[in-house]
Formats: sequence, C-alpha cells, structure tokens
Amino acid sequence: MNARVTEPKAGEATIVNMPRAEKGQTTAEAPAPQSAPPPQAAAPEAAPKKKGGSRRLILMIAVPLVLVVGGGYFWLTGGRYEDTDNAYVQQAKVSLSADIAGRITTVNVTENQPVKAGTVLFTIDPQPYQIALDQANAALASARVNVEQLKVAYGTAQVQLKAAQQTLVIRQAAFDRKQSLVESGVNSDSTLDDVKLALQQAQAAVDQAKQQVAASTAALAGNPDIAIDQHPAVLAAQAQVESAERNLAKTSVKAPADGIVANVSSLNAGQFVAAGTTIATLVETNGTWIEANYKETQLADIKVGQPAEVKVDAYGDNLDCRVASIGAATGSEFSLIPAQNATGNWVKVVQRLPVRIECPPSQQVAMLKTGMSANVTVDTGHSTLDKLLGK
Repeated sequence: MNARVTEPKAGEATIVNMPRAEKGQTTAEAPAPQSAPPPQAAAPEAAPKKKGGSRRLILMIAVPLVLVVGGGYFWLTGGRYEDTDNAYVQQAKVSLSADIAGRITTVNVTENQPVKAGTVLFTIDPQPYQIALDQANAALASARVNVEQLKVAYGTAQVQLKAAQQTLVIRQAAFDRKQSLVESGVNSDSTLDDVKLALQQAQAAVDQAKQQVAASTAALAGNPDIAIDQHPAVLAAQAQVESAERNLAKTSVKAPADGIVANVSSLNAGQFVAAGTTIATLVETNGTWIEANYKETQLADIKVGQPAEVKVDAYGDNLDCRVASIGAATGSEFSLIPAQNATGNWVKVVQRLPVRIECPPSQQVAMLKTGMSANVTVDTGHSTLDKLLGK
C-alpha cells in the first residue's frame, strides 16, 4: 500500500531533534523524536542556577572569614595558661643508717609502715656501749682525784717555799754577824767559809721551792683556785662520758620525722651493720610538693605566687596550688656529667627548669605518693592580647 506524503502547511511545521545514535546502536533502536519544550519553559530554569551560585560564593567567603576571626580570637585571648605534663609528686626521702656499728637485736617496723617522729625502728646490741660508758665514768672519777692531788701538791710546795725562805733569813743573819767580826779583826777570814756555804744552800733551797710552786700552779692550769670540774683533765673525761652516753643512746635508731618506712625487708635481727651504712629509707609525708619541669620558653611569664592547678594521673582530682619557687638551674647542670657544648657537633635542645608547686594540706594531698605523674597548669594572668598591649 503506498502512502502519500503531503507537504505541511505554513505554520504547522515543527522542528524535530533527532538524538545521535550511540556507538553500537542500530538505527532501529534510536529513540523516537521528541518535540522541544516551548520557549516559555526556558526562563524558569535559569533563575535557580543563579541562586545556587550565590550561596556557593557566600560560603566560600564566609567560612574562611569565620575561621580567621575565630582563630584570631582564640589566639589573642589565649596564652594565659602555661601547662606541662612533665611533672611529678615529690616528697623528702631520708636514708636511715646507724651512727654506730653493732649487731641488730630487734626490728620494730615492717615494709611500708607509717611511723611518727621518735618511733624506735630497730635496736643495736647496747652491751658494748654500756661497758664503754662505765669505763668513761671511772676515768672521770680518776681525773677528779688527780686534780685533788694536784691541789694538795700545790699546798705542799707553798709550805716548802715558806720554810726555805725562813731558813734563808737565818742563814743571812748568821753570815752578817760573822762578816762583821771578820771586818773588826776579831775572827779570821776562814771562819766565813762555813756560814757562807750555809747561806748559799739556803738560797738554792728557796729557788727550788719556787720552781715546785710554779710546777704545781702549771699542773692546775695556771690557776690554783680552779674548780675541779673546770680542770682540762676533768673536762676531757667528761667529754668521754658524754660520747659514751651518746653512743649508748644511738643503739636505738629512731625515725627523724613522720613518714613511711621503706626498704626494710632485708633488715633482720642478728644482722651486723656498719656505721653510716644505709639500711632503710623514710619517705616524709609532712612535706609534699610537685616538681613541674617547664620548657625554658614557657618561663617568661611564670612568677612566684601565681595560682596553679595540679591534676594527678592516679586520682584525677584537681588541686589548687601555687608556684613556690623556680629552679636556679636546668636539670642538666646538676647531672653527674654536665653537657659540654663547646664541641663541633653541638645541637641546640630546649632545656627544662624545675618549678616547685606547693599545695595546702588536704586529704587529697595526703594521698599523694612520691614519683606520681601529674599535669600542671599555671595561670599567668596575662593573655596574648594583654602582652601585646603591654599590660
């Protein structure tokens, strides 16, 4: 059947857009022609595209601006607090040792036992030191007797001096009489020999008695009236007694302060200890502080007396403390072998200085143990803006 094709009339013709056939698609599979939307529908689709572009532009400008403003605000208002996690709880540790050597007789404490100041920790055999004290007391009594004898000897020397002086007076008078008779021609010169010899002997006796008196005075420390207990020999004997009493008292080793005893597990009765040998450790509980090791770049605004907040890792509670002091030198300066930076391979390393943080006594502070880790935050009171404004 033959179809007749007629030409369209004017005003009835329409434009048909034929889609391009994809590769591998046959002509038969081509989609049917669709009529183009009327020109009136194109205007509403252009308006939403302009609105979406405006939002994107606003977001591209606003988001970075908000970030810059927010970052600047936090930077200007920050810088007030200096914190570090390189901080540890510190308590005084006392090495316990015996001042004297001896064998331990009793041990009165156990490991990690709390003690008070003056508590007897262990005792050393006191018998040898009791004997030494008795000997010192005997030596003191003997010294006092010797001083009494020196006083008696001084008195005897004085009596002998007076007797020799009186004898000298008599011998001098006899010599004078004989000499007057010889001068008058009654007696010969030979009669003067005996009286002259007797006079010389009397003079020598006086000189000897004076030397004895001087020796007795010197034995009494130059003071014949000195008190017995003030004599050097007696004072030396008293010092020996005091030393023996001290050694006897040191047989009982006592706690020097309140604290907790540690490292006593190897201390047993019957063990011999030498003087000065460390045998235990006492960790004092009365004085607790935090040692915060701040970088040297953080210390510009940290001052003594500023408030500090301490958070101990073991408990998590915040403690209100204060800055007590700032270290006099870095930790490397107190090391056994200080660093030598004059070598050619020197590398700069930021140093740390210890800052002492003290906390008021409280139940939380009493629970702290030396060596615990902590976080410390110091309130310097000045933000970055304050620093820029010179406040």
